[in-house]
Amino acid sequence: MEATVLTRPESPATARLSPESTRMFLEAGEAASVAATQLTANAHKIEALAERLRANPPRVVVTIARGSSDHAATFARYLIETKAGVLTSSAGLSVSSVYDASPNLEGALVLAISQSGKSPDLLASVKAAKAAGAYAVALVNVTDSPLAQLADEVIPLHAGPELSVAATKSYIAALVAITQLIAAWTQDDALTSALSSLPKALAEAWTQDWSPAVESLKLVRNLYVLGRGVGFGVALEAALKFKETCGLHAEAFSAAEVLHGPMALVKDGFPALVFAQNDESRASVDDMAKGLRARGATVLMAAPGETGEGVLPTVSAHPVLEPILMIQSFYRMANALSVARGYNPDSPPHLNKVTETV
Repeated sequence: MEATVLTRPESPATARLSPESTRMFLEAGEAASVAATQLTANAHKIEALAERLRANPPRVVVTIARGSSDHAATFARYLIETKAGVLTSSAGLSVSSVYDASPNLEGALVLAISQSGKSPDLLASVKAAKAAGAYAVALVNVTDSPLAQLADEVIPLHAGPELSVAATKSYIAALVAITQLIAAWTQDDALTSALSSLPKALAEAWTQDWSPAVESLKLVRNLYVLGRGVGFGVALEAALKFKETCGLHAEAFSAAEVLHGPMALVKDGFPALVFAQNDESRASVDDMAKGLRARGATVLMAAPGETGEGVLPTVSAHPVLEPILMIQSFYRMANALSVARGYNPDSPPHLNKVTETV
């Protein structure tokens, strides 16, 4: 996977685009107001669900999601296992939708995460999980969707209409809903308090200048995106956005996994985007970034408090919230990069807003 360059002639339609004229830009820019609405509107519902989880602790947590929502589920897994100490696993949706099977989920909490709440395989998995004894909670943007009607409890994402194929504000809304739920469930006062300042921090994150990343990545074909812990989910999300909006082959890895094979592809000029939040994982991620540079890689580093060449400005906050702020800054950059590479981020080739996977 060499860092070869891309040349793509602009079509008349994309030539007229500016980064500020896309739906992706407009919708991603609404994340701060979405978070403010959501945190207030869901407060009582979240607290009631948290009380239920404390009174009846789940045996395990199973997440059900696809695409960007599954990246939010990865964020949830790290948060639940580190804060609540409950084993959390991602469901293989084809187990139910294709193989017509289901494990024993008696006493399990199922978190189904979706923007539309319509994907057939997701619905089949939730239905099977409930039949197998699980309590199903839907984190969904469309509150009259089939998923919302199927779930035992619904946590609305309050993202409003999202018309761009690329999910942005709905992804951030899912991260916020997950964080609010886990903070309430575990009675984490510090995290609950930090959430109150998240909308303001998201607004600040949206203004960060990541234009050096646009210039660095405008002509490349391949890159790695790295994160660890609660930051791994946003690394997965960033890699997906590079693929779908920029036509860029991006692969996400945990910073702990790069030495297990992927490092063999790193050579002079190979690009890597690294997300590093200020928690227990920070030192190991910093070490990996240094190792990449030593092998000649071009490292772009999103890490609060970091300085130096290739560092992208980021907003400091509670460590759990820093990945949410970094992905907000990333979305603005990815949108600009898409346009710079001659793409329309609102209409990725071969993709639809609702994926009808069976």
